[in-house]
Amino acid sequence: QVQLVESGGGLVQAGGSLRLSCAASGSIFSIDVQAWFRQAPGKQRTLVATTTSSGGTNYADSVKGRFTISRDGTKNTVTLQMNSLRPEDTAVYYCYCVADRRAYWGQGTQVTVSP
Repeated sequence: QVQLVESGGGLVQAGGSLRLSCAASGSIFSIDVQAWFRQAPGKQRTLVATTTSSGGTNYADSVKGRFTISRDGTKNTVTLQMNSLRPEDTAVYYCYCVADRRAYWGQGTQVTVSP
């Protein structure tokens, strides 16, 4: 079983920055994909960014150029650096990973961006 623990959410003014981190623990042989999703009130959960074990990254159009996803394979952590935040970025952000061919979710962390 793998546990994902997120940290770094909070309240920030528009134009500010936040850094989210997610640490995976448990019996892990390999992590193939790590990602961040978000879910705003009344909306579906959507993909924000992904990174793979081969180093590839992918971003939602709405965050390209503002957010950066990175991973530390030695520590099984994934980080989302969020710059130039906008009120529409307000959501609960969820960490996600595929480890040993199974998918896992974190508990979510709130990010609130005030105008």
